[in-house]
Amino acid sequence: MTKITNHIFKLKEEQDYIQLNNLLQVFQLAQTGGHAKLIIQNKEVKVNGVIETQIRKKLKKTDVILVANHSITIE
Repeated sequence: MTKITNHIFKLKEEQDYIQLNNLLQVFQLAQTGGHAKLIIQNKEVKVNGVIETQIRKKLKKTDVILVANHSITIE
């Protein structure tokens, strides 16, 4: 059984969202923007339990992202 590592990403006060591709790079789940694009296009990312294929999907507070064995909650 694979253990899920939980993370929290806090948006700055002036920030309404973070793009999915950027979030993957922040948590070093993707080394580059191109790598993030491949991970997303290969349907390896779920947002709120649904496979997400939008590379620049705007993630807002309460969104939960699941990729590999990482869960990221946006606050």
